[in-house]
Amino acid sequence: MADIEKLPLTSHDIPALQLQRLKEIFPEAFTEGNKVDWDKLCLTLGEAIDTGKERYGMNWPGKSDCFKTIQQPSIATLVPDREESVDFDTTQNLFIEGDNLEVLKLLQKSYLGKVKMIYIDPPYNTGNDFIYPDNYSESLDTYLAYTGQVGDDGRKFSTNTETDGRFHSKWMNMMYPRLFLAKNLLKEDGVIFISIDDNEVQNLRAVCNEIFGEENFVSNLIWQKKYSPQNDAKWFSTMHDHIMCYAKAKELWRPILLNRTEEQNARYSNPDNDPRGPWKSTDFSVKTYSKEYDFPITTPSGRIVNPPPSRSWVTSKVNYLKLFEDNRIWFGSNGDNVPSIKKFISEVKQGVTPSSLWFRDEVGDNQEAAKEIRQLFEQPPFDTPKPKRLIKRMLELSIVNDEITLDFFAGSATTAHAVLDLNKADKGNRRFICVQIPEPTDEKSEAYKAGFKTIADISKERIRRVITKIKTEQTENKNLFSEGQAPQDLGFKVFKLQKSNFNLWDAGVEKTPEAIQRQLFSHVEHISPEAEQEAILYELLLKSGFELATPIERVVLAGKTVFSIAGGVLLICLEKQLTHELLKAMAALAPSRVICLDEGFQDNDQLKTNAVQLMKSKGVVNFRTV
Repeated sequence: MADIEKLPLTSHDIPALQLQRLKEIFPEAFTEGNKVDWDKLCLTLGEAIDTGKERYGMNWPGKSDCFKTIQQPSIATLVPDREESVDFDTTQNLFIEGDNLEVLKLLQKSYLGKVKMIYIDPPYNTGNDFIYPDNYSESLDTYLAYTGQVGDDGRKFSTNTETDGRFHSKWMNMMYPRLFLAKNLLKEDGVIFISIDDNEVQNLRAVCNEIFGEENFVSNLIWQKKYSPQNDAKWFSTMHDHIMCYAKAKELWRPILLNRTEEQNARYSNPDNDPRGPWKSTDFSVKTYSKEYDFPITTPSGRIVNPPPSRSWVTSKVNYLKLFEDNRIWFGSNGDNVPSIKKFISEVKQGVTPSSLWFRDEVGDNQEAAKEIRQLFEQPPFDTPKPKRLIKRMLELSIVNDEITLDFFAGSATTAHAVLDLNKADKGNRRFICVQIPEPTDEKSEAYKAGFKTIADISKERIRRVITKIKTEQTENKNLFSEGQAPQDLGFKVFKLQKSNFNLWDAGVEKTPEAIQRQLFSHVEHISPEAEQEAILYELLLKSGFELATPIERVVLAGKTVFSIAGGVLLICLEKQLTHELLKAMAALAPSRVICLDEGFQDNDQLKTNAVQLMKSKGVVNFRTV
């Protein structure tokens, strides 16, 4: 009987991916069993190997465990929630509710190298602003316990207090795996912006230097976050935050130039009606002295002028005469001034290179952010949002149409708000993926009293209210649309992190007869009885490497339901009774890939064998079961 390959139901195997990349560069350093021959690798690299005991670098307690965390695949899934979504079937935007570490692992297959910009506003580690699991080895289970989806069985969550002996280490242990996985999702010309304050800015930069490479550091942007100084501050009134910017490959990323302002353009005029358009005059002399560039010039009025003392003109007499003949020298409206050179607006860079200082009048401040929340909610449910203008500035520098931005510390969903607003303003089609853990709100807080039981609830409601606001504006102002323009994507799909719909073997189960027996019995039914068909469908989609917004079409073949993915590239059949006619009909559509449930064959080995041969005959290169 021909075997059908099983579809892996875990997230991307990070070590295997790293080995594959290494083998592509150094095939000679691999043994027959696909293991790295360290001695050969060292010979290949020669003197580039550092064998010294003392070397520059950064270490902290728990760093080695970070790599174990990265390498541990996720066996979770993302389950769609249509009720909490807006325009689920047509939107390209995503909101994922769950622990961002697990979610980042799950996105590795589908979004590897597809995200253009990442913005995150992680916990600043001020002593009590992030909650971490005491047990790092069971990330999904601890998350489910934290959110009340499974019994607590003794797992603890606590804040990171300054009295803890590993205060900075715990923060870095939280950040390192997430940033490592996030880098994988960036396009080669992608960029990441990270908000942080003085508490961890030096550690964040050290971590980013290690993950992204010191050569890919772009800038430490300074954002003026406050308008008024705090007179009760003990030392200095802190008026700024940092925004660390790293490119995945600095040589491939350049910030998009900002639009020129009216004030900047107003500096250009055309008093002599030059046909080349508006210009402004610039100094024709320079500080550095050159004898060749020191010569008298006669103005149109007949006055003879020389360079100022210890200076010279910007060019030689020969070049000056050429500029004069080209009407590029200006002597003032009366022809009697010291010469200057005309700089035409058409010849300058059509945009403004961004500064590393971001002032509140340009990108907003905390006060503006609080006002934006109040405009959407009668009682503000979130205390520390970022202004949407701040994130819009990052988007303007990084994202063009139809590209993805990711925020895996979504908070109140300012990133989603900024994307929707910017798309409305310039008729763009940028997409967002926001991830937020459903951290419970304080029962004494206004948010809880208003019905928001978690931070994720606030995030989703903000996006809904922004969408409603934009739709109202579009209804009232038809001029927001251009003729023939596709409507703006004003929706988002909601997914929630949960255990897999399939009963996967847990290699970490306690090695006792009773525990093993329980796990064996749980595998009598391969698919969880509670699993809904759409949840299974999206799990297979995700773990087959397709984006969660991929178009899905339901078709009927031989009286059975089949899901056609991405215009027929992949066919997924969840029928529990497969027939030869159905398999033949699927193969006739000539998809690249086909997935069926293993139980659909009903232990009919002959049907399995025929299915394999049938798929091969029609050019199906990837036929798998689950």
